[in-house]
Amino acid sequence: MNILRNQDHSMDGRTNSRFVDDYLLYLLARASHTLSAEFHATLRRAGVSVPVWRVLATLSGSTPETVTGLAEACLLQQPTMTKLLDRMVRDGLVQRLPDARDRRVVRIEATERGQALVQDLLVAARQHEAQVLARFPDMDPAAFKQLLRAMMTRPGRGRRAVAA
Repeated sequence: MNILRNQDHSMDGRTNSRFVDDYLLYLLARASHTLSAEFHATLRRAGVSVPVWRVLATLSGSTPETVTGLAEACLLQQPTMTKLLDRMVRDGLVQRLPDARDRRVVRIEATERGQALVQDLLVAARQHEAQVLARFPDMDPAAFKQLLRAMMTRPGRGRRAVAA
């Protein structure tokens, strides 16, 4: 059987033959895009951009992060992250701190203002996650999250965390 010619039936009954319609990476990206867009509407109503949300959510409950670590977790290139952090420092949401062990390293920490801003959004994110998971009552959320974490592990490397 030629897997590129394998046909699938869409939800409306039509026959699909597009490669992407049954391609795991596309399906994961599309699912993330669709579900994230639902939550991004909440962010827009709060006047918070997605990158600012990702930074504050990543910093929430953690020790200060490096710029490189934040860029990776927030799915941004390091120069873009640096510019974003410049704006967030200016807006009083985060602060830069020297690293205790290496003077070349800068760590980022949420300020009290940044923590206050993100608190209600964390509650909203948890509620959104619960609503999404409720759509799939037969699925074990912990096992599903573990599977996704395993997918994020690069062969031969340690795990990499990604914020939504």
